[in-house]
Amino acid sequence: MKQLGLLLLACILAFSASAQRANYNIIPLPKEVKVDTTQFFTLANGMGIAYDESDAENIRVAQFLQEWVKQATGVELQLTAADKKAPICLSLIVLAKKGKKSKQPVELTEQQKESYTLTVNKEGVLISAYEPAGLFRAAQTLRKSLPIAKGKSVELPYVQITDQPRFTYRGVLLDCGRHFFSVEFIKQFLDAMALHGCNQFHWHLTEDQGWRFEVKALPDLAKKGSVREKTVIGPSRMRIYDNIPYGGYYTQEECRDIVKYAAERYINVVPEIDMPGHMQSALHVFPNLGCTGGPYPVAPHWGVMREVLCGGNPQTLDFLKTVFGELCDVFPSPYIHIGGDECPKERWQKCAKCQAKIKELGLTAENVQVEGSDGRGSQDGRSAENKLQSYINHEIEQFLASKGRSLIGWDEILAGGLTEDAIVMSWRGTKGGVAAAKLNHRVIMSPNVFAYLDHPQLKDYGKQPRTTDSYIVSCSKIYSFEPLVPDELTKEQSDCILGYQGNLWTEQVAYPEHALYQLLPRLGAMSEVQWCNPEQKDFENFKARLPQLKKLYDKMGLVYCNEVE
Repeated sequence: MKQLGLLLLACILAFSASAQRANYNIIPLPKEVKVDTTQFFTLANGMGIAYDESDAENIRVAQFLQEWVKQATGVELQLTAADKKAPICLSLIVLAKKGKKSKQPVELTEQQKESYTLTVNKEGVLISAYEPAGLFRAAQTLRKSLPIAKGKSVELPYVQITDQPRFTYRGVLLDCGRHFFSVEFIKQFLDAMALHGCNQFHWHLTEDQGWRFEVKALPDLAKKGSVREKTVIGPSRMRIYDNIPYGGYYTQEECRDIVKYAAERYINVVPEIDMPGHMQSALHVFPNLGCTGGPYPVAPHWGVMREVLCGGNPQTLDFLKTVFGELCDVFPSPYIHIGGDECPKERWQKCAKCQAKIKELGLTAENVQVEGSDGRGSQDGRSAENKLQSYINHEIEQFLASKGRSLIGWDEILAGGLTEDAIVMSWRGTKGGVAAAKLNHRVIMSPNVFAYLDHPQLKDYGKQPRTTDSYIVSCSKIYSFEPLVPDELTKEQSDCILGYQGNLWTEQVAYPEHALYQLLPRLGAMSEVQWCNPEQKDFENFKARLPQLKKLYDKMGLVYCNEVE
């Protein structure tokens, strides 16, 4: 009997080891999962995926799903027309307003546009959504549920998943100004974002250390402004350089290619041209736009530079409108980021043109506290110079509005008074975001201590590549963040919070492998803050689900930090 029992156990273990079975404990966790682990639908080679052949987006999602199933499991599915019987079906739901005989579309919320249901039963797999974006999110959910193995079939436990994101803005920033990353890598970065349900790629395109966006009306801007003669090695304060020229920029054709690739994954590309500070690479090419006339080298080290665009020179606005005009032609994003951070006013205080413009506009200082990261206000409050920056912001906001776009700026744009429809990205803690929401301005939370991915993720610095080291941004730290700041905002003010964004600055991140290591698996923790309701979150449970996602990272060739703190 003992031998028979051991033989039976061996058979059971052998079957379990050979079986490929899906697991719906994924990241980010869907809103509602009702699973029956006693019943299974078997997904096998040759089965069909039914889709609407008349809809290009539907076709693309079906192709993605086919590719992902084969990549994970080796199971090869066939694409078939929607009017033919198939065990896997992608279906768009058509809603009509109540009481109307005609199929007049119902206006959906932004969250509903990405909502979906995923059903597995004896009939097969049914994916339903109101819009193709929802079909795509559902396909990603199924992808992440699949085992990473090779075989002829996969067991899918019966399930009913109902899901939609918590926030409409779920972003990640990649800084390509300090270090240039190839188009191929950016596509890999976008694939990682899509895997985690992100929908906004904030592309930081210009910096003191390099101008990366081609402006056809100003060809030398990228050709000359993208190249620095050398780069600081180690801490910037030590001023030790490698003496190796460094450069690279994106043509408009390459930018359009990135926009298309992102859009196919339901990610919007938010381009950033940071101004009027962080502009030394532009001043290198056009020294007449600075307060002193230069010369200005493309900055070889990191930090906040005192050389900024001249606020009193009328050519400054002409230059900015030329740049942002071409930017809008290339990027269809409803949001355009103007930076607005870290713009020292030392030059403006001594510049005759800036002071003349201040006088012309009748700008005067106010004794007003402007919220910053510590809640004590900026050093100069609403100075006349800060108001001059707000004047420039207003001019660009009006220009962007004429093209149907909304302006986003870092929370320093609060200092001179907000322009009419500006969106505030709060990075110096949450104080700036709270202040903007109380004024009924839209806000994206991106506080450095919860969102800056250039900082270490482990306490032991020796276990990770060297990077910015002033504080640690661990997975658990990110996971603990609550973007709505409920103790300080009313329900109406909380509705102004569009979402949450992580930022990967690259002063100390020069290579793709390092960038991915900084991103993952912290993006997994961030995705649950962006996607899940607070009551769903449990960090220990998140860690228990993470190994399954890491197997997919490996399959996709993504580098990641293997430890989680």
